[in-house]
Amino acid sequence: MMAGVVTNIVIAGLGGQGVLTASDIVAEAALRAGFDVKKSELHGMSQRGGSVTSDVRYGGEVFSPMVPPGEADFLLVLSPDQIENNRWQLRPGGTLLGPERLGTQALHSRKTLNVALLGALSRELAIPEEHWQAAIRANLPGKVHAMNLEAFETGRHLCA
Repeated sequence: MMAGVVTNIVIAGLGGQGVLTASDIVAEAALRAGFDVKKSELHGMSQRGGSVTSDVRYGGEVFSPMVPPGEADFLLVLSPDQIENNRWQLRPGGTLLGPERLGTQALHSRKTLNVALLGALSRELAIPEEHWQAAIRANLPGKVHAMNLEAFETGRHLCA
């Protein structure tokens, strides 16, 4: 990646859906791939199921953790009702990834939706798959590694 190029990702959803965990995984995967990474989060009413967003920016050199308005290359939304609330963050020509891309019936557990959507996102980014897998293992408890790695692969293949 060229020094001046920064990839902007916004992850949005409701409290308890794993928005912050998903952003931690993206940030760690990018860091493992050798990129400069910055991350920011807005919790809102997350403890009551309210809106939560997290920005992840990575590239050769990143100066700010906040994605500028209307400049997200990728908007990953975990709850369909949060799409319109956050669409303004997506740049023209940017990519929207939401649950409808997967068909949640393909997942063994609804709790893995965040990681399955990361699988879909991973196909769009120049971060090797092994870094994604390591980041998933580093950010989730061992007892859920297998089902989340499976969800990640499901997301990669369903959105191919």
